Amino acid sequence: MMKTVSGGVCAAKGYKASGIHCGIRKNKTKRDLALIVSEVKANAAAVYTTNLVKGAPLIVTKNNISDGKAQAVICNSGNANTCNADGIEKAEAMCRLVSEELGISETDVIVASTGVIGQTLDITPIENGIKPLVDALGDNSKEAAEGIMTTDTALKEIAVEFTAGGKTCTIGGIAKGSGMIHPNMATMLVFITTDCAISSEMLSLALKSDIAETFNMVSVDGDTSTNDMVSILANGMAGNEEITCVGEDFNAFMKALNTVTVYLCRCIAGDGEGATKLLECNVSGAKTKEIAKTVAKSVICSSLTKAAMFGADANWGRVLCAIGYSGADVDVNKIDVSFKSLKGTVKVCKSGAGIPFSEEIAKEILLEKEIEIIVKLNDGEFSSKAWGCDLTYDYVKINGDYRT
Repeated sequence: MMKTVSGGVCAAKGYKASGIHCGIRKNKTKRDLALIVSEVKANAAAVYTTNLVKGAPLIVTKNNISDGKAQAVICNSGNANTCNADGIEKAEAMCRLVSEELGISETDVIVASTGVIGQTLDITPIENGIKPLVDALGDNSKEAAEGIMTTDTALKEIAVEFTAGGKTCTIGGIAKGSGMIHPNMATMLVFITTDCAISSEMLSLALKSDIAETFNMVSVDGDTSTNDMVSILANGMAGNEEITCVGEDFNAFMKALNTVTVYLCRCIAGDGEGATKLLECNVSGAKTKEIAKTVAKSVICSSLTKAAMFGADANWGRVLCAIGYSGADVDVNKIDVSFKSLKGTVKVCKSGAGIPFSEEIAKEILLEKEIEIIVKLNDGEFSSKAWGCDLTYDYVKINGDYRT
């Protein structure tokens, strides 16, 4: 039995969070520093961007949690602390400031930054903000979520309860991500907390297995960021017997984790820079899982398909085009395509060829905020999903002067 609960990263036992404006961002109404703390040291795991250019915080975090342990997360927005000569030094300083204020080891701190690349991070606002940040700790998942946002327009948080070892466990998360979002992670920061007792090794396995089907299947604009990271803390305070191997409890944990990550994926995709619509590509009937994933990614990444969805134009040929250049081993003469929303479903392509359909009905379906692109390959038993958004005029406006 699993149910959604309130509280985000503070829903699980033993976690507090806060978010403040410390002065990194010019806009004083925007929070720019966030903190999440566990009462006790927790098992930890993280996954990082595949971009060869990596933000200094990722390097420091990877080193800090090499022992599979952490107790706090600090994140700033407004500056990515990437491609800076003193980046490592600044990221380590953020960890040290947290450790001194909380009385924990600086190597038990996960550190993250998001914002403009290549601009030196002024540590002074963070130094001045640490005490107010710690003083503000409480059931403040919302404030922490606001503190990590950049061009995001919507808060992204969720929590669910599930049962493991006969105990009620909770897992919750917050995320940021709007631009520089592409498969193999994104300008995406995701912080997940749970009170479930699970070993560091199984936690890492769960996270790596899950993101292959979730965060690595999200694309907004085709740019893979330098700073994306998904991290998870598990402090064991739910009191269940520690999960140390694959089995019923691990499966329950995986299901709960996936519920959290899929929700956050949809939030991120739907809040793409300038976006007006959430797109989900649902591929079925593939010969292999990899083929299904490749097709779903290609469709969701197609600029022409994204533009057509913005214009509510049922231009299904762009979907087939994206499948055709994806490199996936498919039989184009077997492909069916439909578009679906709350207004209904319209079939537009069968066996790789167009079929008669009402343009008026299709337009009505595609004017909705959430659109499902259904692709049936009719060639096997494997399926996959990918998430993205439409491509709008505002995306160019936002990114035309992002730095200045």
